[in-house]
Amino acid sequence: MHEIILKLSETTFAALSSVAKAEDVSIGQVIRDAINRDLSRREKAKTPVRADERLVAPLRALLADDFAYARDWDDLMHRLRKKGYRLAEAGGGLILQNHASGQRLCKGSELGYSYTQLLRKFDAPFPGHAHNALLNRIRYETSSSPAHDMR
Repeated sequence: MHEIILKLSETTFAALSSVAKAEDVSIGQVIRDAINRDLSRREKAKTPVRADERLVAPLRALLADDFAYARDWDDLMHRLRKKGYRLAEAGGGLILQNHASGQRLCKGSELGYSYTQLLRKFDAPFPGHAHNALLNRIRYETSSSPAHDMR
């Protein structure tokens, strides 16, 4: 074991003493247990779900024209469906799924098209998406930007 020197306020020391006495252990043990719990929690903390780039790169190439040339959400969904894919809401964004199985393949942003970018492009929220207020914010930012005033 390594030994460290730890400075604590009187209040913290009194609280640790009380816990240690109630649990019939040393203050050091209370601190070690707390550190171990925190490290364990951090290890189990939710990590961002990222798709394997070896899967995403071919999908990005396959679907690039569909995202680039779609006129609206219906057109994009039709184009993706023809290739066996679909978009679905996930949190504040979109994910690409296998159309038949519903298996999650990657985030829309990993394909190069975030939900915000598609909102701007289509000027409409994804059908049924819970985050519709985002479009109003985008419209406000666009209308209040200096570039907008020069048109």
